[in-house]
Amino acid sequence: MDAIVTAGGIPQPGDPLYTYSNGDSKALIDVAGKPMVQWVLDALGDSKKVDNVIVIGLSPKSGLTCKKPLYYISNQGRMLANIVAGVNKALELNKKNEYVLVVSADIPALKADMVDWLLKTCMETKDDLYYGICPREVMDARYPTSNRTYTKLKDMELCGADINVIHVSMATDHLDTWEQLIGNRKSPLRQAAVIGLDTLFQLFTRQFTLQGLVERASQRIGIKGRVLVWDRAEPCMDVDKPHQLEIMREDMTRRQQKPAKKSAPKTKAKAKAKKK
Repeated sequence: MDAIVTAGGIPQPGDPLYTYSNGDSKALIDVAGKPMVQWVLDALGDSKKVDNVIVIGLSPKSGLTCKKPLYYISNQGRMLANIVAGVNKALELNKKNEYVLVVSADIPALKADMVDWLLKTCMETKDDLYYGICPREVMDARYPTSNRTYTKLKDMELCGADINVIHVSMATDHLDTWEQLIGNRKSPLRQAAVIGLDTLFQLFTRQFTLQGLVERASQRIGIKGRVLVWDRAEPCMDVDKPHQLEIMREDMTRRQQKPAKKSAPKTKAKAKAKKK
């Protein structure tokens, strides 16, 4: 499967990350000695199930590397337009592509085994959209100070993943609805309002279970959707605010610090032999 990495965002004055980006792309903000997006490219490069990587919003001048063939597309101005351009590039590379992996550039803790688990799990069925979620208890256990925005349902509280799989038809069907949903991706209640006022009311009053919400959204949009519940927080831990950036800097720095190997203690026999 080909991967589309969305990296087109440039923090503007007033954005919490503006002072960290120096007017450049958010994806290039340093995290433990690497551009944030480079960690994502490393995970995709080590994945056994990713063929090509398409980066939206950057250029070869960014100095990024990947073990898989790397392609660049300029920023199209809107998130949906970027995804559509990425899907079209994937089809250009291989007309037989049915699905693409869509990954945000701001989840630096992503690892290759997580990517492979997602792709393997998704391909067990034939759906239009595979959307990952992370239960609050999983996120709080891994990143207790993340302060993520959670959707409160009848049976759980959850936040969305930033790595998902879509059928290539999503680049041509229901575009108006997708535009609104993506535009309100930071507000679960506004997204619910796009689907319908009754959905908004039921979500607001916590009448939905997770499966019930999936079924309602799929029915209203006109797609076949499947939700995947992550037991790992990393694919759902994006960087939107300074404190989240600092969390990831500390976390990724610890990942790079390998414990020093302790030399094996000498036995008495070895010590005597050395003296002789």
